[in-house]
Amino acid sequence: MAVVAFEHVVKVFSPGTRREVRAVDDFSLQVERGELVTLLGPSGCGKTTSLRILAGFELPTSGDVYIDGEKVTFVPPQKRPTSMVFQSYGLFPHMTVFENVAYGLKVRRVPRQEIRKRVAEVLALVGLEGLEDRGVGQLSGGQQQRVALCRAIVVQPKVLLFDEPLSNLDAKLRKGTREQIRRIQKELGITSLYVTHDQAEAMSISDRIAVMNAGRLQQLGTAEEIYARPANRFVADFIGEANFLPGTVVGGEGETVRVQILGREMEVSQPGADFSPGEEVEVVVRPEAVDVLPAGEGDVDAEVLFSHYTGSVVLYALRLPDGERLEVQVANPQERGLLGVGAKVGIRLHRRSLHLLGREQ
Repeated sequence: MAVVAFEHVVKVFSPGTRREVRAVDDFSLQVERGELVTLLGPSGCGKTTSLRILAGFELPTSGDVYIDGEKVTFVPPQKRPTSMVFQSYGLFPHMTVFENVAYGLKVRRVPRQEIRKRVAEVLALVGLEGLEDRGVGQLSGGQQQRVALCRAIVVQPKVLLFDEPLSNLDAKLRKGTREQIRRIQKELGITSLYVTHDQAEAMSISDRIAVMNAGRLQQLGTAEEIYARPANRFVADFIGEANFLPGTVVGGEGETVRVQILGREMEVSQPGADFSPGEEVEVVVRPEAVDVLPAGEGDVDAEVLFSHYTGSVVLYALRLPDGERLEVQVANPQERGLLGVGAKVGIRLHRRSLHLLGREQ
């Protein structure tokens, strides 16, 4: 049985008025025991509202929410077996590190000796031992975030909730902190739901990712599944970078589809393919799945429109013979040399990295 379950949850703000907003639309999701699932999507997609519904801070307009098999749809937040790590940390500035972490245990009337034991354990878990008596205002942003994490896990919740917890940290600190969150979550085996708009964060920390848009679940899967086999154009475009080239299905057998693209026939591996000969498709081409070769080699020639050098890679925008634009990424440009605007090149698509979408997707 799933530890967390959303069943056809709908949330409408200001219903029946001109300001009506359907923030969550028929959202269903199950999170298994010990799993970390991330709700990922652009601003306004419904991910934070869904998290707040699970925490009890918002009530759904319709649908139900379950935790460990028990319906909690209308159970108040303080009576749910959940704990949340907030984006703004939510620490008490007048309290020490120890007092902040111990707060939830004191409210639950846990014996003093047990409080000291559990606080010491979680502070050691995140490398904050020795800072118990320090004021939270004396800590760095990363340390404050770890205190917030300690306060959430010390009460031993069934479900741990994260509301964009790393958005206030700089890029390098975010990377280290997300690795620490993942390590602790796996070590403790806490079922977790994590909200972010950061694709790299979601892909590095999650067991599965739920991609959302306009209040609806677009795709649920591992990082590899949603990147390599996106369910629709929105997912393909939102996760990483993608080119979309027109193609026509010629035929196929099993999980292999033959498609006409760039004036030639290519075989594309497509598990669960359900395309008919003559069907128009969009071919998803990731920028790194293209080889840039000397003109006259590869699948077709192209012209460089512009280049963007970033150090470890160079990004090229190419114009294909039919006028289509193709963006490609070339690693280690120092070894390969840089191409100027107007240069003629050949390109070759990596067949195993191509993915087909029906035009209606």
